[in-house]
Amino acid sequence: MEFEKIYNRVEKLRTLMEQNRMDAFVLFVFERLNSESCHYISGFRGSSAVAVIDSRRTLLVTDGRYQTQAAQQSPFELSVQMGIPFPNFAAKLVSERGYRRVGFEAEKIFHSVAEELMKKTRTEWKDASSLVPSLRRTKDAGEAETIRRAGFIARRAYDKALGQVCAGMTEVEFESILLCEIKAAGGEKGWAHDDFVVVSGERGVLCHGRATRRPFAAGDTVTVDYGVMVDGYMCDVTRNFTIGKAQRRALEINQTLVKAHLAAAAALRPGVPGREVDAVARKVIADAGYEENFLHGLGHGLGLEVHEAPRLSVLSKDVLKAGDVVTIEPGIYIEGWGGLRVEDDYLVTEDGAECLTQSDDQHLFQLNLTHSPR
Repeated sequence: MEFEKIYNRVEKLRTLMEQNRMDAFVLFVFERLNSESCHYISGFRGSSAVAVIDSRRTLLVTDGRYQTQAAQQSPFELSVQMGIPFPNFAAKLVSERGYRRVGFEAEKIFHSVAEELMKKTRTEWKDASSLVPSLRRTKDAGEAETIRRAGFIARRAYDKALGQVCAGMTEVEFESILLCEIKAAGGEKGWAHDDFVVVSGERGVLCHGRATRRPFAAGDTVTVDYGVMVDGYMCDVTRNFTIGKAQRRALEINQTLVKAHLAAAAALRPGVPGREVDAVARKVIADAGYEENFLHGLGHGLGLEVHEAPRLSVLSKDVLKAGDVVTIEPGIYIEGWGGLRVEDDYLVTEDGAECLTQSDDQHLFQLNLTHSPR
C-alpha cells in the first residue's frame, strides 16, 4: 500500500479527533481482533499491535514476531515491546505524554482492558468506536478496483470448480476445490474469518450453512456463498447450480431472485435509505408469493471485512452515499425443500451504482454430469 494513502487517512482521522476534542487516539489489535482497522490506518497487517495517534505523531507498537513486517508495511515510528502487556504500555505512554482526553474503541476491546486503562491513568477515555469505520466506509478508486479484482478471481475460480464436479462429490470437497482454485488464480484466501456456505438439497434452507460430507445427489440445487481476499479486501458472491436438470420450482425461484436483485441494484444511488432498497427487492419477492420466505436483510457493506456499514434491511438507518460498496443478496428459503440466494457487490457512484462482481451469470446453472467436465 502506498504510504501517501496512509498519511492521508491519518490526517482525516486527526480532523475527526479535533472535532471530538481528543488529544490522542489509541487503537488496539488483540490476536487479529480489529486488525482490519489497523491495516487501514497504518498499513500493518499483523495480529498484535497498538497504534497511538496524536496531533503530530503516530506510534505503531508490536512485538518481536512482527518487527521486520511492521517496518516494511507501515511508514510510522515503530516500537517493539516484549516485556510489557500492550494495555500497560499504552497507559504508561498516555500518562507520560500528558494526554487529557483520549479516544479508544470500546467495541473492539475487552471490558477488563478498558478498566485497566482507566485505573492506570488520570486521562478521560472517550469511546470513539465510530471514527475509523466512518473513514473505512467510503471506498476510494483503488479500494473499489481491488474488490473488482477479487470479484474477477472469484468468477474464474468458481467456473473452474464447477468444471470439476463429479458424481458423489461432497459439499466439503467442492469447497476445498473452490479454495484451491481461488489461490491458484491469485487470491490470498477466501474470507478472512469464515468458511464458505455450501448447501445442497434440503440443506439449502440454511442461510449460513457450512459445507458437510453430504454428497451431491441428482436433482439437488446447490447454493454457494463465497468470496476472495485481495490485498486485505474481500468480495462476496452467491451462485446456485443443479445436479442434472433443474426442478421447475428452482428455476422459478431463481428467476424471481434475479428480478428482485436487479430491481434493487437499479435503486442504488446516493441519498437513498438502505431500508428503501431492501423494500424494492422485498416487494418483487412478495408479489411472487414468497414474502414469508425471505428471511434476512437484502445486503450489507463490505471491504476489509465481509460485513461493514451500510446495511440494506428493514431495520437499517443508513443512507447510501457515493463510495459505499454493498452486497445485494435476496434469498428464498423453504423448509423441507431448500433455498437459493443470488448475490453480487456494487459500488455506489454519484449517479447510481456499478457492479464489481460481473452479474451476467446469475442464472441457475444446470450441471450435466453425464458429460465430461467443462
